[in-house]
Order: sequence, then C-alpha cells, then structure tokens
Amino acid sequence: MVQINDYYSYNRGDLPKGCQMCVKGEKLVLFVTGACPRKCYFCPVSDQKYGADVSYANEKKVFSSKDVIAEAKLMSAKGAGITGGDPLAKIDRTVRYIKKLKEEFGSGFHIHLYTSLNLASESNLQKLFQAGLDEIRFHLDFESKQFYKNILRASKFPWSIGIEVPCIPGKEKVLKKIVDYIQDKVEFLNLNELEIADNELSKLSEMGFKTKSKFSYAIDGSLKCGFDIIEYVEDKDYNLKVHLCSAKLKDGVQLANRLINESKGAKKKFDLVDDEGMLIRGAIYLKELAPGFSYRENIEKANKEELLLKLEPILEKIKSKLKLKDDEIFLDEKKLRILLSKKSLKKLKTKEVAKGLKLAIVTEYPTDDQLEMEVEFI
Repeated sequence: MVQINDYYSYNRGDLPKGCQMCVKGEKLVLFVTGACPRKCYFCPVSDQKYGADVSYANEKKVFSSKDVIAEAKLMSAKGAGITGGDPLAKIDRTVRYIKKLKEEFGSGFHIHLYTSLNLASESNLQKLFQAGLDEIRFHLDFESKQFYKNILRASKFPWSIGIEVPCIPGKEKVLKKIVDYIQDKVEFLNLNELEIADNELSKLSEMGFKTKSKFSYAIDGSLKCGFDIIEYVEDKDYNLKVHLCSAKLKDGVQLANRLINESKGAKKKFDLVDDEGMLIRGAIYLKELAPGFSYRENIEKANKEELLLKLEPILEKIKSKLKLKDDEIFLDEKKLRILLSKKSLKKLKTKEVAKGLKLAIVTEYPTDDQLEMEVEFI
C-alpha cells in the first residue's frame, strides 16, 4: 500500500506543482464566482457563495484585480489556485485576474485552476492559456460522459492537465472507468477525501453517508475508496501520478500554513502570533458592541460612523495615558474596536479611562473576517 507522506496525504509519483505549493500555504485561494453549470450533490461551496456572482481572495470579498493583488501581497503568495463555482462561467473576469497576477508577480507566479468540463470550449481554453494559466484541473461528472471529449481539447496546449474528483464510497467502479479513460490523456489524478458540507446543496447526509467521527467532517470509507483506486492504477501499471488528498492535509496542513503566511502580513506591530498563525492582541470594545450573542449581526446593524466618532477620542485618551506611539494602537474600523498589545491592555485595566469599556485578550484568525477563536475578558 502507498505510504502516508509528510503532509498526511498519499501520493504515487510526485505531487502536482499546484499541490506542492498549496501544502506549504503559498497559494492565494481565488474564488472567482459562485456561478456553475452543475449542481453536484457533494458540492462544498457555502450557501452564501453558491450561485452568487461574488469573488473572494482567501476570505476577503474582492471587487477588482487591485483587491486580489493586495491580498496576494499580504500573504506573500507565490501562486494562486482559482476556483468557484466554475471560473469559466465568468471567463473574462478569470482571464483578467490571471493576466494581472502574472503582470504583477512575474511568470514564475504559478496559477492552477479548477473547472468542470462543461464550459471547456476551445475558445475558453485558448483564452486561459494565452493569459498564462500553468495548470488546469477538471472535475468530471460521475453521471455523464457528455463532456469528457473536452479533455482532448485541453491537451492541445502545453500546460499541466489533471483530473480532480472526490472519493465517494460506492463509486469505485465509476472511478476505475474514469482512470481507464484518462490514464493516457492527463498527467495526474487528484483524489479528494470526501467531506460533508454545511450547506443546502450537499445531500450526503440525506443519502446515508456518515462521518468518521463526531469531530470530523470526513466521510467514513472515503479514504479506503481512494486507496482502492491507487491500487487499481498500480495493478494496471498506468503511467499516471495520483495524489490522495486527505481532510487532515486540507485543514491541518494547507490551511494552517496559509494562515501562518497570512499572519506575517496581517499582524500589527503589537500583535503576538502563535504557532498556528493566530493573532493574539488586546482589544477594547464599547459595551454595546462587545463579543457575545449576535456579535457579528450587531456590527452589521450598527451605525458605524456614529460609533467611530465615539471611539476616536477614546483612542486618543488611551494613547496619551499609556504614552503609546501611533503604531502601538489601532482603530479597527471594520469591527468597531481599538486594538493594542496584550501588555498595554493589562496596564490599561487600572486606569480611569477604561471605565465603561470592555477589555479583552483575543485570539483570532489573521484573515479578513478576523474570526475570534478565543475572547478572554479582563
């Protein structure tokens, strides 16, 4: 049996270039659009994104190439993985992003893209190649071979071509037929451990699939399905690289490494960064907007201009009282709070200016949404 690698996944042959960079957290995740011509019952895309024509760079909603480039710089990205929905549903936008990223970071900035075969027309593929796409990965339809011929269209261009599909227990025969068809047409096959998604589209629970444990979203039997396919490729002696990507790799390695990279660009001078890339900082809240029940909703509903006007003089008083420099205290306009170091926050606790405010040491993601992992009020 193929052995587990350093990233908690399994590979036969070298990892694809896109995967080599992803596991190190070096790739920007660029969600171009939620539009898609297919409705897969295992789709992991959130309800907020699926079918909606929205774009995200990592966790940040973006509206222009400038926004995308800024997010790539923040994490010192060495490449990008373009996904959706189906990026080809908005081909002009996708092409524009690829061109702008290549112009900004150079030809060595590696870009791979995920797409269904449905929209892989010769015209669309030509546009992607000319824009500078390095690697294309096709999600095959398990129920229909209607668009399989489009793989041959992609092979006309000198880029890296792969197939990426989930390991669905019970679909081993279909997967083996897919392997037989693609083994001499593409460079690699990526098999993903299937996970239950918390969205409207995913029907896995209704179909009787169970997770490995109450602490995991990974489907029981999915990895075994992947092992069966790798064994089939070996028995057939096909010249096909195979990567079985585990849920542990995605969450425990790929995401963790990306967060560590993001934290380097997102951290303020006063922030501490833990081993997982989480930011540890002091936070000062107005009582009416302190973390708690409906915290995010309260921020969205708040009169931001009014509250910022309330926070600005408080910041100046704290800055003066603690003799802080400009880069040692920060007005967070997005979450309507004041940030400073953990050490400064503890000093502030005994000061008169802290009365009527809520002080907390927070541990949170370095992403645009600054999701709180822990809030400790002092």
